[in-house]
Amino acid sequence: MADILDFAAAVRARRSTRAFLAEPLTDAELRAVLEDAQLSPSNSNSQPWRAHIVSGAKRDELSRELLRAAGEGRVSMDFTFDPKYGGNEDLMRKVREQGGRYYETMGVAKDDFAGRGELMLRNYEFFGAPHVAFLFTPLVGDGVRVGADIGMYAQTFLLSLAAQGFAGVPQTALGLYADVVREALGVSDEFKLLFGISFGRPDPGATANSFRTSRVPVEESVVLHS
Repeated sequence: MADILDFAAAVRARRSTRAFLAEPLTDAELRAVLEDAQLSPSNSNSQPWRAHIVSGAKRDELSRELLRAAGEGRVSMDFTFDPKYGGNEDLMRKVREQGGRYYETMGVAKDDFAGRGELMLRNYEFFGAPHVAFLFTPLVGDGVRVGADIGMYAQTFLLSLAAQGFAGVPQTALGLYADVVREALGVSDEFKLLFGISFGRPDPGATANSFRTSRVPVEESVVLHS
């Protein structure tokens, strides 16, 4: 196993990776990441997360099912998602900036809707990652509290990957076809799918992995009171 990065280095190494090598993590490597993620905080230590890790033949089967569902438009979300972010222009500015940089990096023009559609479908090929984590939770109330807990689990999971030299990408798109995923994995309707994380060993030579996003200054996001 590679040397483990310290916290500051892991935070800065983590990024949304969209191209992976085919080599899977070993059982020991995967176990180490999952044990780190299990230490995530949650409301009253409720630990509502249920992570279904998909690899190998089951991964390939699920990819085919998701591509078929996407082609047929069989959307089945457990949680709402507004791609317009409620018309919030500040949020949409950041979304458009991210999308524009990604399409430019991948050589897809702004008006190339077919090309953009093909890039979207790569979500359901898991960007070539050998593993996918589907993050489920029981639904409690409006889902906000358990959703926050799942978010903290996911961030710990992603930082553990980065610290150990691996990589992942959280994908809202994987939550768009919750019924397909539940049926393929034999998951009860009691558990609701929030999103998924494709993960593995990053492909250092892939064009998709040369893409970088920016962050606004701390002062734009934080108000200090004293």
